[in-house]
Amino acid sequence: MSDEKASNEKDKKPQDTPPARRTIPDEPPVETQHTIALDDRTLAYTAAAGIIPLRDPEKDEITAGIFFTAYTLNEVADRSVRPLVFVFNGGPGSSSVWLHLGALGPRRVRMQDEGWMPAPPFRLEDNAYTWLDWADLVFIDPVGTGYSRSADPEKAKEFWSVENDVKAVGEFIRLYLTRNKRWHSPLFLAGESYGTTRAAALAGYLFDQGIAFNGLVLISTVLNFQTLEFTHGNDLPYILFLPTYTATAWYHHKLPDALQSRPLAEVLAEVEAWAASEYTVALGKGDRLAADERAAVIERLAYYTGLEPRFIDHSDLRIADRYFFKELLRDRRRTVGRLDSRFVGIDRLGITEAPEFDPAMAAIMAPYTAMLYQYHREVLRYESDVKYEILSRSVGENWEWERGKFPDTSEALRSALAKNRYMKVLIAMGYYDLATPHFATQYTLSHMGLEPSLRANITLTTYEAGHMFYLDVQSLARFKADVTAFAQAALPGA
Repeated sequence: MSDEKASNEKDKKPQDTPPARRTIPDEPPVETQHTIALDDRTLAYTAAAGIIPLRDPEKDEITAGIFFTAYTLNEVADRSVRPLVFVFNGGPGSSSVWLHLGALGPRRVRMQDEGWMPAPPFRLEDNAYTWLDWADLVFIDPVGTGYSRSADPEKAKEFWSVENDVKAVGEFIRLYLTRNKRWHSPLFLAGESYGTTRAAALAGYLFDQGIAFNGLVLISTVLNFQTLEFTHGNDLPYILFLPTYTATAWYHHKLPDALQSRPLAEVLAEVEAWAASEYTVALGKGDRLAADERAAVIERLAYYTGLEPRFIDHSDLRIADRYFFKELLRDRRRTVGRLDSRFVGIDRLGITEAPEFDPAMAAIMAPYTAMLYQYHREVLRYESDVKYEILSRSVGENWEWERGKFPDTSEALRSALAKNRYMKVLIAMGYYDLATPHFATQYTLSHMGLEPSLRANITLTTYEAGHMFYLDVQSLARFKADVTAFAQAALPGA
């Protein structure tokens, strides 16, 4: 070998070599037996944790493996009447840990009653509000989250788009139904945040594949991203976030006495009416807004948000979420959370325009991560040294959104309801959610073009907590009662 060639071989960087394909075995899940004591009875159930591989039908090769955790009630005489719920969170890039160990599964991370982080070390406890009493549960981690991986690391991004994500999760559902002989069971989807975007799209996509759902449970919903994106020329978010700004100010006692002394729901009804009328008209006028009209809007916004009139004026009447997080409690040198604006954070400096971190996310990340790892090995007996991607930055940063417009799966939901008139939808929202505000969800629903006879298929519920309202024990208890009633109404023969 020449000196020059030897030098070139020596100087080659590791990234010049493509990463090796992962081996994704096709083997049965790990099964364990458990019981949970509820108020009225004790449930014996089987937990299954494992990976179902996805295949390219043309090449007959495995393209990815999707990790899941399933819970099935024992001694069920007829599985054809036992509901089955497929569950996932959002992100994009989130695993299913939050709904799994926070709301629906048989075990729950122990937090303080309001949802605040407890002192470490952390603990798991039996979940008195599990859905296992009325349905079998399958928690899904989409490719790139949890233990789910692409077989070819260089092709992982092919799974990270609105359309391809739906195809991959849809194929997992098909395979699970087939392998577990559950095609005859009543079927439900439950998704949170971007998981609601996915669930709406899946309901339409899978109906065309022969899979019809009895019900969807959409938790902290976003179907049309135009309602959330604070971009130049898009005034919708400024209007739709306003009621949640008011709720947040009400919670932190920043409103005038005339509002502070009234029930929150009553205050929000007033704010929503103003936001949908006078505020919308004012923003629509843009630079044509007269000086006296502008002054009136500033006064009303200050009244409804607890913010200084000068700040609102300098914001051109448009209050972006990231500034609100910092501005509301600036006089206390505190910030409010995005996922849940009840949570309060402390920044190093009080003069910056946006918070250093989301205090709501900071409160849950360590407890849920620690307990997930402990639960897998100690309780489910699933052992892996692979990192469990709780929230994958790689997925989130590389997600391919629809080009040239805002992603919107509300039409997919409308179409699914039109094709399957038996399907019911429960939409659950938190008043203190500044990630997917309740008024934005209501706006989307009222602009779906849904046929009037189908509007009764959709039920809305609200809770005095945030994006993950189930962190609050009182809200979790109400949510369980609401879901149980919803499911009974959505089942055949109801």
